[in-house]
Amino acid sequence: MSRLVHSKYGYEPPEWVQADARLDKWWKDKKRRAKQKRRKRHAKNQKMPLS
Repeated sequence: MSRLVHSKYGYEPPEWVQADARLDKWWKDKKRRAKQKRRKRHAKNQKMPLS
């Protein structure tokens, strides 16, 4: 058994910690892109300049 590593989700194998990090990064990037898309749509509807 491999050595367990402490992560923000508890003690896990190193492979799981790497997978969690990739998923966290993907989710954060997905939320950021959705927010940018909403801002652009709002600016288009309001005829406001983009900042």
